[in-house]
Amino acid sequence: MTAIAWNNPRLRPGTDHVESWFVRANDPQSPRAVWIKATILTARDGTAIAQAWCSVFDGKRTHAWCLDMPLEAARFEAHALGQDLSLGPLSMSLTGRGGTTAGTLSDQSQTVSWDLAFSKPAGGGEPLSMLPTDRLLGSPVPSNKLVTPFPVAACLGQVRWGEEQWDLTGWHGMQGHNWGREHSPEYAWGHCVFTDVRDGSPFAVLEAASGRTRVGGKVTPLISMMVIRRGEQEYRFDRVVDLWRQEPHLEFPQWSLRMRGRHGTATLQMSAEPEQMVCLAYRNPARATSYCLNSKTAAVSAHVAPVDGNAFELRSPHGGALEFLVPQPVAAVSPIV
Repeated sequence: MTAIAWNNPRLRPGTDHVESWFVRANDPQSPRAVWIKATILTARDGTAIAQAWCSVFDGKRTHAWCLDMPLEAARFEAHALGQDLSLGPLSMSLTGRGGTTAGTLSDQSQTVSWDLAFSKPAGGGEPLSMLPTDRLLGSPVPSNKLVTPFPVAACLGQVRWGEEQWDLTGWHGMQGHNWGREHSPEYAWGHCVFTDVRDGSPFAVLEAASGRTRVGGKVTPLISMMVIRRGEQEYRFDRVVDLWRQEPHLEFPQWSLRMRGRHGTATLQMSAEPEQMVCLAYRNPARATSYCLNSKTAAVSAHVAPVDGNAFELRSPHGGALEFLVPQPVAAVSPIV
């Protein structure tokens, strides 16, 4: 599927449904990042809202904003060239080559504004799904689907945070889209664009997740997936039901995952200090609110041993997106937004 097709809205009015489009940009030279998200929440009882989100990260200095509005006040349009989203002060336009987003959000203490454009760089790769087949994207399981129309994005633009202004030229990131009847009961998700230490150019990308889903009213054990792209090679670890070939360990604020599969073995380590994170309240249509402990400047290391090639290491000191979804907030990550 194309990036345009993967970004098309899946909203079905009158159903329990949560759906988000999000963009991330990271400075390859320092622990600075911005994350922007547009969300739809609907329920069978007729409740429907839209949410505009922005989070900024600068070492241990972080801040997050969320604005709720009636769904009627938002606009989600799909057309032949892509998608146009407008949620109050947040706008997002997505095409087959990249996209733009702009907006301003304020709370009682701080204001953030952004004007960001992103595009697929040369060799940036096709859209990425960690699920083994596209058929699962239309099935009831898992309860929340994730695709990454732009796993590597070249960014430019600016972010103004209070009195500071960041120039995003040379930053790298990604654009993702998820949807389902609810957020997963528990998960850890990670993504990282690995860049050359000399010139900041991207050379590899990794995305992984360990999470639980509901099947027949019961919660499954942790199910994990991982995809690594390095140059022209892709290493997939996507046999989600082979639990004996996965070793996930979620011990906030650290997550480790070892996977075995047809392409070899891969071991992932991700961590972030609680002071580098924000806590976001993620509502569910028909269940209790969950809490996303969210970093976009996490440390990442991976060891990959392919079946048909030499083993290699991937490392990033502050380029990782790392999220834990938990049923209750964690005191070390505050305040709750």
